Amino acid sequence: MTVTPVRDLRRVLPKTYDHRREVLSEISTVLSQHRYLQPVMERFVFNDGKAKTLVGLTGTIEVFYEGRRYNIPVSLWLKESYPRSAPICYVKPTPEMVIVTGRHINSDGEILMPYLDEWRHTQCDLHSLIQVMRTVFSELPPLRLRLYPEDSGSAYQNCSVGEISHVVLDREDHLHFSEHDETVC
Repeated sequence: MTVTPVRDLRRVLPKTYDHRREVLSEISTVLSQHRYLQPVMERFVFNDGKAKTLVGLTGTIEVFYEGRRYNIPVSLWLKESYPRSAPICYVKPTPEMVIVTGRHINSDGEILMPYLDEWRHTQCDLHSLIQVMRTVFSELPPLRLRLYPEDSGSAYQNCSVGEISHVVLDREDHLHFSEHDETVC
């Protein structure tokens, strides 16, 4: 991944982008409001196997879930026709995380939302997209920490929403807690 400072983005943004000025403007706006996102230029492989160098934003977006703050790692890829076409968006779990598949996330981590499906370039933009993501992910986070040793496989291992029903805590010595180890809070 090649992180590109926003000041250099104008110079390195491929001429194949149809609306370069709008792309640069939206990226600048997002970066001014979301400090944990960075612009990148990277080769993106589409589902049909074709690859292109695309500009994107990668990093984390801040989400509040049940009163606690979480940073959700994401990548937003802008096709050459952007903003006339919706970005391609993914959650990017760290090795300690697994994808929680559901209505808005598939098993590959692709973000699936009506906002993206109904994208209208005159009404939709990157900043609004991130706000929608924050709202949706605040209701049901797209990632969770690995809970069990068998979760230690691929970083892209996933589970469905119905599989999460309880949490088992392990002690530092890797033994399970017993009722005598419990603390009343």
